[in-house]
Amino acid sequence: MKRILLIEDDAEVARLVELELKEAGFTVEWAKSGMEGLVKHRERKPDLVVLDLGLPDLDGAEVARRIRATDDTPILVLTAQDAVERKVGLLSDGADDYLVKPFHPAELLARIQVQLRHREGSEVLSVGRLELYPKRRQVFFGEKEVRLSPKEFELLHLLMSRPGRVFPRQEIEEKVWGKSLGRDSNVLDVHVANLRAKLREAGAYGYLRTVRGLGYAVRPGRGEEET
Repeated sequence: MKRILLIEDDAEVARLVELELKEAGFTVEWAKSGMEGLVKHRERKPDLVVLDLGLPDLDGAEVARRIRATDDTPILVLTAQDAVERKVGLLSDGADDYLVKPFHPAELLARIQVQLRHREGSEVLSVGRLELYPKRRQVFFGEKEVRLSPKEFELLHLLMSRPGRVFPRQEIEEKVWGKSLGRDSNVLDVHVANLRAKLREAGAYGYLRTVRGLGYAVRPGRGEEET
């Protein structure tokens, strides 16, 4: 279970955030000030920090700088300031992302999940909004996980390794199955159909392309366009 450190002096906001995160399966540590947050960060070693800028003692940006000086814990800043200069400054101070108040709890949860995914697996293949994490063997389209069979994952991994390149059938068969499947085999066709259906279900229309007479490719999708 992932541990989130929430540094927020507004009790009402903190209760709302804490409730949403606990319902999503996280353990939440709440600190009401910057100094308390720094102490809990040192003692608890959280997986991610949600940090409010308007704290009663230390400025949130200073808290972010102190955390970043000793640790690479992802930091998501909550701010009431929407100025571009302020956002750029937050990222320079060590924040990984920011969310402008007022915000929807679902958006906060989605941003937290993105940061945790990036931390858990730095190697990622991306094509448009489609992301594949080789070490964790996970695929996401936006915030939605696409659950694949082992062969479907290997097929998509191969195609995403060279976005836009058309992979001939024989090359795919040899790299995914370790051999040519023969002219009469429809194994590849079935796996392509299943993979395309799962991508569509997740909203990834048009990413998996069939190039007739040549093979298959993965390219950024637009609407439901497919070749």
